[in-house]
Amino acid sequence: MSRVFFAGELDTAAAWWRVFRRDGVALGFTTHDRDLWFDGLLHRAAPGMLPSAIRRTIGFEDDESEVEGALTHDSIRAADLSAGLFDGARVVSGIVDWETFERAMLYGGSIGAIAQEGGSFSAQLHSAKADLAVDIVPVSSPTCRARFCGPGCALAPAAFERVSRIVAVDRARNRLTLDLASHEDYALGELRLMGGARTGMTMRILDADSTSVTVDSPIEDSLMVGVQVRIREGCDRTIASCADRFDNAHNFRGEPFLPGNDLLAQYPIPR
Repeated sequence: MSRVFFAGELDTAAAWWRVFRRDGVALGFTTHDRDLWFDGLLHRAAPGMLPSAIRRTIGFEDDESEVEGALTHDSIRAADLSAGLFDGARVVSGIVDWETFERAMLYGGSIGAIAQEGGSFSAQLHSAKADLAVDIVPVSSPTCRARFCGPGCALAPAAFERVSRIVAVDRARNRLTLDLASHEDYALGELRLMGGARTGMTMRILDADSTSVTVDSPIEDSLMVGVQVRIREGCDRTIASCADRFDNAHNFRGEPFLPGNDLLAQYPIPR
């Protein structure tokens, strides 16, 4: 970085930050009083939003930060926060010269806890160093640790996905009926919206029967009959399903025959 910010008493500098949601939506904001366009993204002027001070250390501890704002901006609405659209979103922030557009990134991380109170919100940010606290050594478990059709599972997602349409919505029970012959194989799977106001949003399927599926997210009023979805089958992560249903036992990432703690706690009882 050639530019030295705040070298003098006055500086044409503003803070910026970007939010990359998991549904593919990218949002840019700035503390300047007008919108700024750079790096291929429009950074909207957000006077009601305030990022906290950024602290960067040389240690391995998480450099936490925070952003606060009012729920008046068109890009951040209470309904979107409640629907979980910002949960786990990736965040980068920095500083920009709003005349020359020289800029520098100062912080990168993800959104953690989000709190709403009245007409405002606050979001806790975790830096990329938080990933260093994750234990990379897998813990033994009787069920498979791999994500279905993900790394370790090795099954091709295309073989277990199909495009369908919503034919009925039961908001009271949080259930959707699709144009499928049967819904049972999709229990514990995923459903990604391909139309409507929530395009790109992924829902987990908690349960399924022959006629409908139950999703984990509240069904918004904008989710209507006729919306196209991509639905993927689910797996209960047991060795029986892996072997019998998917013929994939050689990629099972678990220890189904490992004795449990109850066996270790047994002791002889005199008779």
